[in-house]
Amino acid sequence: MVRHEHSIVIEAPVEEVFDYVNDPNSMPEWLVGMVETRNPVGSGEGLQYEWTYKMVGLQLRGQNVVVDYIHNECATHQGIGMIQSLWTNRVEAHESGTKLTMEVEYTLPLLVLGKLAEHLTARRNEREIELSLMNLKETLEGRSR
Repeated sequence: MVRHEHSIVIEAPVEEVFDYVNDPNSMPEWLVGMVETRNPVGSGEGLQYEWTYKMVGLQLRGQNVVVDYIHNECATHQGIGMIQSLWTNRVEAHESGTKLTMEVEYTLPLLVLGKLAEHLTARRNEREIELSLMNLKETLEGRSR
């Protein structure tokens, strides 16, 4: 299992950051690699949606279910399919707006990638998570101005 944790401060209200980062419909706008999300059903804990994610040139498909949810605090999206994952988004008030911490744990599809590519792919994914957080910051701060 690969694990990454990154934080960023966004000059936007906690509720706006929380709602946007946990909305499946917005994910392709900011999440590097997310090709599309489809068929969202429900809200809060129990929200389900399907996704297509591009990793090292491969299109992977799966489904996420929100398994833990505290409004305006944290939400954990559990992924099943070609990638097994847990994405936890935590928000907290910060003097400059909102601090978002994203924790990502996932298992790479070794049968597809091979053991040699696992380390390189994990490093690339970490950079993409950092870029995704910058995308979020630019998008949400742009809305507030």
